Amino acid sequence: MLPVIALVGRPNVGKSTLFNYLTRSREALVADYPGLTRDRQYGRVKRGKRDCLVVDTGGIADDGNGIEGFARKQVETALQEADVVFFMVDARAGLSASDQEIADTLRKLDKPVVLVANKIDGINADLACADFYDMALGEPVQIAASHGRGVKELLARIDALLPEEVEEEVEEEDQGIGIAVVGRPNVGKSTLVNRLLGEERVVVYDEAGTTRDSIYIPFERNEQKFTLIDTAGMRRRAKVSLAIEKFSIIKSLQAIEKANVVIYLIDAREGVTEQDAHLLGLVLEAGRALIIGLNKWDGISPEQKDMIKKQIEIKLPFLDFAEKHPISALHGSGVGKLFDVVHDLYEAAMIDMSTPILTRILNDALAAHQPPMVRGRRIKLKYAHQGGRNPPVVVVHGVQTDSLPGSYKRYLMNYYREQLGLRGTPVRLVFKSPENPFQGQKNKLTERQLKKRKRLAGFKKRKRP
Repeated sequence: MLPVIALVGRPNVGKSTLFNYLTRSREALVADYPGLTRDRQYGRVKRGKRDCLVVDTGGIADDGNGIEGFARKQVETALQEADVVFFMVDARAGLSASDQEIADTLRKLDKPVVLVANKIDGINADLACADFYDMALGEPVQIAASHGRGVKELLARIDALLPEEVEEEVEEEDQGIGIAVVGRPNVGKSTLVNRLLGEERVVVYDEAGTTRDSIYIPFERNEQKFTLIDTAGMRRRAKVSLAIEKFSIIKSLQAIEKANVVIYLIDAREGVTEQDAHLLGLVLEAGRALIIGLNKWDGISPEQKDMIKKQIEIKLPFLDFAEKHPISALHGSGVGKLFDVVHDLYEAAMIDMSTPILTRILNDALAAHQPPMVRGRRIKLKYAHQGGRNPPVVVVHGVQTDSLPGSYKRYLMNYYREQLGLRGTPVRLVFKSPENPFQGQKNKLTERQLKKRKRLAGFKKRKRP
């Protein structure tokens, strides 16, 4: 087991900034806004000599009610998991009553605590950190996380604190099948993630926009590794006003790109909206295997169920390949079957296809329905081979493929999906035509041809009498 370092402190003291610096990434959202982080975010420390994990936590606010109370529970869980705690304080703001309260809690943990004074750039650091000695947590390590100043000394401090039996290097582990849970705000994404994990892993609260970051959660089920990605709800661009929410949407789109399978949740009580169709178009553009989860299915009438099925047929005809599953994330009905479906979709997205089989399927498709004529000539498609996975890519070689109409391309995509037995994943076709080596080159006449052209140009026809 890798040792764990937990970053705790008041809101907006720079925990996520230090997390990103330690992991050499931008996995945690950073903005000049208190309370941005709410869930636990794990990462691998990629600096220093020790191999360990670091967990970013939400700021411990004075108000323990509402959603901040749920975020505090996430911090408490992170403290239980941690081997070393980095207690971060703001050197510019000085010592506060909240810092004192957190220090009292940390002293009772019976775990190593390192006091980290952040934001020392541009000030007299020794004078600013004098008050922090009152918390009886030892000498504060002075850093500027945004620039990396003092972080080397901070990492040197923990060498003596981490367990010695984990000093050996640990190879990067396979993260398994990536599953991104996507949808509009407040459709039950975090509830579904907790239900799939069997624990209260992410914050669930009856308020749109509770999840602001994309949370990556590795776990194992029946000896199969998975990585669940809980994403922020994505609204229409016109309704996105906060800069934080714009960053969250970017994180959600990045999560879709990293995933192998996307579970898109639709609130069955509200039906399929225009925003759902737009977001599902983004998933299709990314080419990921897709499960459309109709959440809160147990709370609607049979008439509403029939209406939603018709809405899917009318508004989402471009997703005929996607798997549709009615579920209830709150009560768990239908959720257990999702893992079997995810595994099948992953196998379909990562399929290996041989060139002879793809070419044979192409010939069968041509025999059943020939491509159209272009400028009096038939478009010729000769052979096909695999060009990629996740999604499966088929490269088709032929002549005049640029003139192939979209309807025939869709016919070939559906034909390949049907013949290969691909479930829940789109198939991308790439068409290639041989290049003309003489295209764009001007014919250069020989000296003899130039003399002949000059002679003919000077010839005049005799006029008839």
